[in-house]
Amino acid sequence: MTNSTVHSTAHPTEHLADLASFIRASPSSFHAVAEAARLLETAGFSRLDEADAWPTDGGRRFVVRDGAIIAWVQPAAAGPTTPFRIVGAHTDSPGFKLKPKPTTASNGWLQAGVEVYGGPLFNSWLDRELEFAGRLVFDDGTSALVRTGPLLRFPQLAVHLDRGVNTEGLTLNPQQHLNPVIGTGSLADADIIAHLAGLVGRAGRHVAGYDIVVADTAEGQVFGLNRDLFASGRLDNLSSVHAGLTALLATVGASDDDSADRPITVFAAFDHEEVGSDTRSGAGGPFLESVLLRIAGEASAADRARAFAKSWCLSADAGHAVHPNYPERHDPANRPLVGRGPLLKINANQRYATDAEGAAEWARSCRQAGVEYQEFVSNNSMPCGSTIGPITATRLGIRTFDVGIPLLSMHSARELCGVEDPFSLARAIGAFLAPTPSLEQH
Repeated sequence: MTNSTVHSTAHPTEHLADLASFIRASPSSFHAVAEAARLLETAGFSRLDEADAWPTDGGRRFVVRDGAIIAWVQPAAAGPTTPFRIVGAHTDSPGFKLKPKPTTASNGWLQAGVEVYGGPLFNSWLDRELEFAGRLVFDDGTSALVRTGPLLRFPQLAVHLDRGVNTEGLTLNPQQHLNPVIGTGSLADADIIAHLAGLVGRAGRHVAGYDIVVADTAEGQVFGLNRDLFASGRLDNLSSVHAGLTALLATVGASDDDSADRPITVFAAFDHEEVGSDTRSGAGGPFLESVLLRIAGEASAADRARAFAKSWCLSADAGHAVHPNYPERHDPANRPLVGRGPLLKINANQRYATDAEGAAEWARSCRQAGVEYQEFVSNNSMPCGSTIGPITATRLGIRTFDVGIPLLSMHSARELCGVEDPFSLARAIGAFLAPTPSLEQH
């Protein structure tokens, strides 16, 4: 498999190719974190263990907690009141997870028991060659990442047996209809867990636990008359993870900077956003706060409060472009399009954390980066989703705003964006992390 590089690219197509490689390497949140860690180590970042004492001097460091990762560049001149500039994103996507006792059989077919994770568009997963991916934990305390390649499929009922499907709609009961096939035979012929363990050279009897998801195996594709569209799995939200990581790596020289006003730049990619974030590796948990406090070292509570008061968090998560076949579902005045730049996401009920100060900070970042942006607000008759932004702002009291690239088919197995938007997002995030002093005043 080709590894991604996440380097400072000078052209949207280069950035998009690197994003596609990153997505290929990241079928699960655990794989995404492993790939991010590999890229950080290649760039000279040191991996820390949460159980160890941490250095507090200048440097480039990161820490992993399950399917989440936090990395930072700490300038040599950073002190107890140095502010943070944080980019937050999430590594998980809606889909399906493998159940306990997952191997089943019915009418000569071998099947897998899966549970719905988050809010996937069920029909988009039908009739695709899919794989299992995630982590196995063994009875000796070790663990391993695993992915199967094409192994399973959710077969749709033929139209001959469901004559009203195209006029009356498709109804899928997730317990009855979303049991993927993995082959033919009887239970005596197969054991999914043994198969997964065998891929990493272990016996199935030694698997003590697992976090295994279903992922699409099709690669990302550029298409369209003008080659200006890109389709891929997990754009929500690996597009933001990749953009944030790219932006952070562009600041790696900051650890050697002796400027007293340079902020500590932080990249935080959490797990479990699609199911509410309230886990130890989710944005609702203590992970980010714990890391920020440890970076501050022996700083007093008052000094930490001063640092937080001067800090910013940019929450990056994909948003909605206007759908050409359902234009009435969108706000009539604010109508984002793919290819027209990233979104500033706004909601009066604080489902997004953006306020006037955050809007001004995003405008400054985009101006510095030379990037056009669009505003997104929901149609008043449609409920609005949320992000890690309000959660982070509530937990830490740090000023936060929400951004992301516009998509069609959000929560589908294959989502769609504009070719240039991921590159524009990365550039704007880079300007947010490393603001030009002359442009900091709004």
